[in-house]
Amino acid sequence: MLKHEDNERLTRTGPGTPLGKMMRAYWQPAALVSEMPEDRPVKAVRLMGEDLVLFERPGGGWGLVSRFCAHRGVDLSFGRLEDGGLRCLYHGWLYGADGQCLEQPAEPEHSRFAERVRIASYPCEERNGIIFAYLGAGDPPPFPAYDCFTAPDEYTFAFKGLWECNWLQGLEGGIDPSHVSFLHRFVGEDPREVYGQQFSEEVDGTGKKLSELVGESFRPDIEVEQTEYGLRVFALRDLTEEVKHVRITNLVFPNAFVVPFGNNKVFIQWHVPIDDENHYWYMIFYDFQDETDKERLLAQRLEGVTLPDYRPIRNRSNNWGFDPAEQRDLTYTGMGLDINVHDQWAVESMGRIQDRTLERLGISDRAVTANRRMLLRALEAFEAGNSVPGLPVDEATAAALRGPLAVDTIAPADDWEPHWRKREAQRRNASPWASESSSDDAQDLADA
Repeated sequence: MLKHEDNERLTRTGPGTPLGKMMRAYWQPAALVSEMPEDRPVKAVRLMGEDLVLFERPGGGWGLVSRFCAHRGVDLSFGRLEDGGLRCLYHGWLYGADGQCLEQPAEPEHSRFAERVRIASYPCEERNGIIFAYLGAGDPPPFPAYDCFTAPDEYTFAFKGLWECNWLQGLEGGIDPSHVSFLHRFVGEDPREVYGQQFSEEVDGTGKKLSELVGESFRPDIEVEQTEYGLRVFALRDLTEEVKHVRITNLVFPNAFVVPFGNNKVFIQWHVPIDDENHYWYMIFYDFQDETDKERLLAQRLEGVTLPDYRPIRNRSNNWGFDPAEQRDLTYTGMGLDINVHDQWAVESMGRIQDRTLERLGISDRAVTANRRMLLRALEAFEAGNSVPGLPVDEATAAALRGPLAVDTIAPADDWEPHWRKREAQRRNASPWASESSSDDAQDLADA
C-alpha cells in the first residue's frame, strides 16, 4: 500500500505539481497524425490539465499553443488557419506557432501592442504517426533511439484510446505480468484471427497460443531489474522441468511500457494524462520482419471505439459490455474478445483515482512496487536537479537509449538468460531495419 501523500504525488500531474513538472520534461504524445482533419488541420487537445490547440504550420510541422486568446479568452480551436498562424474569430488576433501575437487588426496602425502579447506554446515533433509535444522548461531533450522511433514508417502502426481513470492505473496494468494468466484467459477456444490480436499468436516451439499458455501456467516467477530507461521485467513460467516460457516486458520511464506482440512484433504504449481522472493511451506497434497492414489494423481498432474521442464502445456506462453467458462459455471476463477492453475494465473499475492506501500487494506485484519506488526516488532527484531515468541530456545519451528488448520465447530452464538474448540477436539480425538494443544489452547480444 501507499501512504495517502505518496498516492497524491504519484497521480497528480497538473501544472505546478511535482509529478506534472517531471512528466513535462519528457516528450509526450499529443495526438495521432491520422486524427488531424485534412481540410482544416486544427484540433483542441488537453494534456495534463492544460487546454491547448494543435495546428499544422505552413510548410510542415505542428504548432501547439494555449487554447484561449489572450485578448478576451475565446476558444482558438475554432480559429482560422491563415497567414502563417491561427487567427482568433472574435477580433482577428493572429498567433504564430511560437505563441507570439502577430497581428491585432482592430488596434491603431501604429500600435505595437501585439509585440507584448504571447500565449503559451510548446515544441512539437512527429514520430511514426504520433505528434509529440514538449511541455517542459528550457530546450526539449533529444529523442531516444528506441525501436519505435527508428523503425521505418511502413513497419509501424499508431493508435490511441480513451480510458476514464488516472494515468498510473493504466501504466501499472501494463507492467503487471501475472494478470495475463487470468484477465486474458479464454474458457473456450480463442476464436480470434491471429493478425493484430495480442495473445492470439502461437508461441514458437509450443504449439499453443499465448493466451492458452499463460492461462495454464498462472504462477510465474517475476524478476525486475533497473535499466537506464526504466525497468526490465521478467515473467518466467515452468512448462516442464527442462523448458521455461520467458516473457520480457519493460517500463520506459515515466509513463510507457514495451511489450512483445507475437514472435516478431512489439508495441510501446504511453499513458498520457488528460487530467487526473482521464487519460489516453498511445501505441506504436512495430514489426521486425514484415511491413504492417495499416488499413487492416486501423479497421480492427476502429470497430471498438467512437470518434472523435476514441472512447471505447464498451465502457463504464454499459458495464464494459459484460455478458454472463460469455463469461461462462468463452472468455474469463465476459467482456468480449478485445483484450484492450479487459485491461480497460481492470483499471477503470478501481475508480477514477485508485486509493492505494487500501490495497494489499504480494510478491507477484514486484514490478508495480519497483516502479512506484522508482517514481518516488525520481521525483526527489528531479526536484534536486539530478538525473532521472530515460531522460537524455545530449545526443550521445539519446543514441544510447535503444530497444528496449521485449521477448516472448521458450528457453532451456537451466540456460534461459543467454538463450533469450540469442533469440533477440537473431531477430534483429534478420530484421530489415532493426539496430542493436539499448547500450546495456549491446555487448550481451554481440556475445550471443
